[in-house]
Amino acid sequence: MLAFIVQRLLQAVLVMLGVALVAFSMFRFVGDPINNMMGQEATIQERREAAERLGLNKPVPVQFALFVKDVASGNFGVSYRQGRKVSTLLIERLPATLELAAVSALLALAFGIGLGVYTAINRFGLGARLIMAGSLIGVSLPTFLIGIGLIYLFAVELRWLPSFGRGQVVKIGWWSTGLLTESGRKSLILPAITLGLFQMTLIMRLVRSEMLEVLRTDYIKFARARGVSDRMINFSHALKNTLVPVITITGLQLGSIIAFAIITETVFQWPGVGLLFIDAVQFVDIPVMSTYLLLVALVFVSINLAVDLLYYAVDPRLRVDRTAAAH
Repeated sequence: MLAFIVQRLLQAVLVMLGVALVAFSMFRFVGDPINNMMGQEATIQERREAAERLGLNKPVPVQFALFVKDVASGNFGVSYRQGRKVSTLLIERLPATLELAAVSALLALAFGIGLGVYTAINRFGLGARLIMAGSLIGVSLPTFLIGIGLIYLFAVELRWLPSFGRGQVVKIGWWSTGLLTESGRKSLILPAITLGLFQMTLIMRLVRSEMLEVLRTDYIKFARARGVSDRMINFSHALKNTLVPVITITGLQLGSIIAFAIITETVFQWPGVGLLFIDAVQFVDIPVMSTYLLLVALVFVSINLAVDLLYYAVDPRLRVDRTAAAH
């Protein structure tokens, strides 16, 4: 187990170094950082002093090493547009994105697994057929169109929910949350549904497909022949074996919730990291752009690592294969 964890950690470090190289390259090939910070009116002497202060006059390998060192210590530079530390901007915006992603992921997992099991067990029923037909909407329609449709229905026509913003938030230390206020909870509903709908339908269809495959296996047939109850077969045997391959796909999809929250945050003007990145792209704010790239990569790497460890814990065949290989 320890060797497996060390191997995965080394792979994660190599991936993060590769992403750091891409993020570092943005500073050299996307605009001139001196111009972005000081403008066209800066003198040659001021430019030289700024380049020396930022370390831009040093060799590229040295600059990259210093960049990795700063990132590892939490120093992501200063925003060209706002003139504030990027780490401060992240601390302000990250709670909104993580709160939205967490609620979306919970909705996607709960309804995706539940509906997937239901449609697999009752695959010939009318309800299951209607659910499968409706799931095509979540798979085929783009996220921004779903968001606009929900805004039109629930905010414009019915006027039940707000169409943009995060509502009233409460500060708990450095963390800000809208879950403790009524307006915050109402503001969260439409973005969470929009962001989680695609993931929910994907998880549902995957669970259904895998569970139908498991229900056709020989040991399930033998269990039925022995008189084991349908409830025990469906939930103790079939569902448990269904979740083994689902864990990997689900983990990657949960990572993409944060990565693709940009569209949802833009549609609903949700004050999260995704909206910060969109503003940074418009103003070529490279420190914010590169930090967002590193953040998304870290999320994917962390979730991938957690999924690998969970997969190792759930599937005994991996432990048996590794033990046999060691002997």
